[in-house]
Amino acid sequence: MGTQTTTFPIEFKGGLISNMSPLQQGANAIGSATILQNFEPDKEGGYTKIKGFSKFSSTEITGSGNVLGLKVVSSGRVIAARKNASNFTQYYYSTGGAYTSVATSANTNGGKVKHADFNFTGTDKIVFVDGTNYPGIYTVTGNTMSFLSASSANINTDAEGVENVAIFKNHAFYSKDNNILFTAPYTVDDFSAANGAGTLNVGNDVTGMIVFREQLIIFTTNTIKRLVGNTEADFRLEPITERIGCINGDTIQEYGGDVIYLAPDGVRLLSATDRIGDFGLDVASDTIYTDATAFIDSATVFSSVTVRGKSQYRIFAFTPALSKGASKGLMATKFAAQGASGISWASITGIKAFVADSQFKDGEETICFANEDGYVYRMESTNGFDGENIEAIYESPFMPITDPQSRKTLYRAVLYIEPTGEMDLSLNLEYDFDSQNSTGVIQPPTIPISTASGVGSTSFFGAASATFGASTVTFGGALPKIYPALTIGSCKTFSMRITDLSTRPSFTLDTAIFEYRQNDRQ
Repeated sequence: MGTQTTTFPIEFKGGLISNMSPLQQGANAIGSATILQNFEPDKEGGYTKIKGFSKFSSTEITGSGNVLGLKVVSSGRVIAARKNASNFTQYYYSTGGAYTSVATSANTNGGKVKHADFNFTGTDKIVFVDGTNYPGIYTVTGNTMSFLSASSANINTDAEGVENVAIFKNHAFYSKDNNILFTAPYTVDDFSAANGAGTLNVGNDVTGMIVFREQLIIFTTNTIKRLVGNTEADFRLEPITERIGCINGDTIQEYGGDVIYLAPDGVRLLSATDRIGDFGLDVASDTIYTDATAFIDSATVFSSVTVRGKSQYRIFAFTPALSKGASKGLMATKFAAQGASGISWASITGIKAFVADSQFKDGEETICFANEDGYVYRMESTNGFDGENIEAIYESPFMPITDPQSRKTLYRAVLYIEPTGEMDLSLNLEYDFDSQNSTGVIQPPTIPISTASGVGSTSFFGAASATFGASTVTFGGALPKIYPALTIGSCKTFSMRITDLSTRPSFTLDTAIFEYRQNDRQ
């Protein structure tokens, strides 16, 4: 029997993985997670508990049903749309106080609202479409809005019911079914062919559009195409792929120099290659294949945002029947490696988003979402989910350490954690993957990991000491703080789970080191 005590370090990295067996993952991706809920892979290293959200305004948006549209204009203002008592789509704006009514779309049955910014004359404006009515034009500085109609000058009646909008080469491009309508240059409302407007047939129903690297990328249900050229005279459509499309345009975002979107087989990246005009198509969610498949199957309505300061892409599934606490999302963090290989994943539980939007301006980022309760919420603004607990869970795969057939005796775990305030976590260990459904292996009890001493005192950074059982910890210093825990037990493989259920401040899981003794191989 071996007698030498040695250490097994675990660096928290790799993110959520669901395309490996637990033992395979534990041997080849140490530090990755089988559950990574409400933890974000941190660009500085480790897993950080996500920040929460709070109400942008304490006032509910007047009306009923889902907030149909949301546009973050700047760090100080949002524009939102919701059905009024007459079932018309009513638009509002707020700077954080009560919502002010702007205008009403006078037709019923308006759907989810999309938008695009433009400034052709020195005035910031936004064009809104809802899939049922004519486009609406919002003047930001004056907080006014007007709608096109069948009687508008140079109107194309096909503009009624356009579903998506993008501004490209000083034209407005609208999609409706499998057609693209574009306006005369420097307008969003002139559809006269004599003035430079026109129509293009894409061949399949358009799901979304985005301007990317001087090209208009058009996503359909089955294909992706690009529009190149500068004017009506030389606009032309070219295929990027005829093999796969985008299932929901609200998932399309520019992200880390690529375009990311939800395809039928998962989250994909559209990346410009070194060859001029070429694009690569990578499945970014291969490592979370099981989670991504379940996510796609869970809903038909999606929304997404980017968190630029963290190189993150967040995508949310909206299921009306689910409570806020049960609502699901996925989160990608992009690291230095290129393409899909540089992305680590995590899951989000507790954010119910029918619409979402973000804006980065003057070094400040505003990320918002809304749903059927009529409030707009601002992400990354507090330590809880609008005052409710955030349930953050990290669960490791089953790690064999060296040999999955040899037994080890674990003596102590030492966790290196970077707290930002009071912290109260729980550490659970599960021994032996092949004994999960058996009572033959004695599992250790829950181990508290806290800034509190365990005897009533509280220790923060710089405090003298904290006692965990028989162990004493000294705080202070530049490195992550050390939290030891007695873990006496015997196993061939083990998994650990770290849980936080609170509105306490964020913290980062940096490294874990387990002290063990190798026993004889059985």
